[in-house]
Amino acid sequence: MLSIDWLERSTILDLQQAMLAQKFTSKQLVQFYLNQIADHNHKVNAILEINPEAVMIAESLDRERQIKGIRSSLHGIPILLKDNINTGDHMHTSAGSQALATSYGKDDAFLVKKLRHAGAVILGKTNMTEWANFMSDKMPNGYSSRGGQVLNPYGPRTLDVGGSSSGSAVAIACHFATAAIGTETNGSILSPSSSNGGVGLKPTVGTISRSGIIPISFSQDTAGPMTRNVTDAAILLSHLTGEDPMDPATHSTPLQKDYTPYLLPMLYEPLRIGIVQKGYYDTMHMEEQEKLDKASEDLKEMGCTMINIDQICSDQEQLEEDYQVLRYEFKSGINRYLAKETSASFRDLQSIINYYQQNPLTLPYGQSVLLEANETSGSLTEAQYLHSRVRDISQAKEKGLDLLMETEKLDALLFVGSYGSTLPAKAGYPSITVPGGFTSNKKPLGLTFTGKAFSEPQLIKLAYAFEQHTRQRILPEWLDNHQTTQQSQP
Repeated sequence: MLSIDWLERSTILDLQQAMLAQKFTSKQLVQFYLNQIADHNHKVNAILEINPEAVMIAESLDRERQIKGIRSSLHGIPILLKDNINTGDHMHTSAGSQALATSYGKDDAFLVKKLRHAGAVILGKTNMTEWANFMSDKMPNGYSSRGGQVLNPYGPRTLDVGGSSSGSAVAIACHFATAAIGTETNGSILSPSSSNGGVGLKPTVGTISRSGIIPISFSQDTAGPMTRNVTDAAILLSHLTGEDPMDPATHSTPLQKDYTPYLLPMLYEPLRIGIVQKGYYDTMHMEEQEKLDKASEDLKEMGCTMINIDQICSDQEQLEEDYQVLRYEFKSGINRYLAKETSASFRDLQSIINYYQQNPLTLPYGQSVLLEANETSGSLTEAQYLHSRVRDISQAKEKGLDLLMETEKLDALLFVGSYGSTLPAKAGYPSITVPGGFTSNKKPLGLTFTGKAFSEPQLIKLAYAFEQHTRQRILPEWLDNHQTTQQSQP
């Protein structure tokens, strides 16, 4: 029963039905993924650490299933976490940094508590771009001093893997778990999901609690599902949302407990979708333009109206280039995390910088971004920060995406991969990327839908219908040619 071919065609709902029919158990599913990791992780370097209790947790959940029934659709489902998400167990949380390689989170992140409560099996931690790609302007996507370089399973070693949730995207592409959780500040879920043939859902900031996650930016950080299909992304999101007393951003989120009703096979109302020309479409490679054009035709067949948009706002280019909010908020957030949420002996950003200076072998690409962030006070009182933060809210959000979508009566914007991630990130707005084909060098390319605040239901509806209409995801070639079938005993 358990094979890559079957799992590739299955959703979490299919797995639950099979376990209900006693085709296999959660323990056998965990063991299947452990074998996959053992046989193939050396080719891609996606897994950083395995939960030593995963098999025992699965056994416990199997017994619970027999006695009480299931807690939720995630009961017994193996999930991987990006290595910047705290777990209060035997696994470390390091953000891919050798400096924190022996450090533990003091407690489960709020989202991890939600997953455990739903009955998910936390299988392990995934490799990532070190410090979520906020360390050096020379660091390649997917590299960390603790875990080395994550590799794209679809092509040669030189093929970009995307970042910073690189290991999460690759692990799901290679069937190392049913689903994974990544984090995004600006493109860090969308980029690797697009580059590795997956579905990545970056929700509105505040939809998922940020507490217990190594931060970059109070304004832009969020966790999100990374899966092989839109169904699983919607199921995961349904279990990750909730009001967290420790995260004020979650207090203003509309109550939405279940996103699966929006998984409709077709669009039952006409939708207007915008494609931004200046700075996006006109800067893409010809192959990327062709994929976007093809997606536009597919969406027209589905009943959508496609609208060409000149630009999002008049100062779009300046907003794209300005990352001052991140530079200032990073030091403040990291200092708080190190002081309160980890067992690490480091207590501030300066001590991390000192570690790298004393251990140059862990610093092949330098730490220019850390040094630049450390020049700030950490108090968030600087005029440059305050002006940038207010400008992001005004220009990217209110006078940017909000005004554009209201004026043009748009339901969503369409981009390729993470091309359009920056302004929605500054606004805190949601996006979802789904497989959209391949380039000539065999790199997967995602198509990304972006909407206004808390428009996840609309985006899931659109992404699911597009996924069902186009069916673009395929397995990495080497995995498809070397499938291992593991027989399960009911």
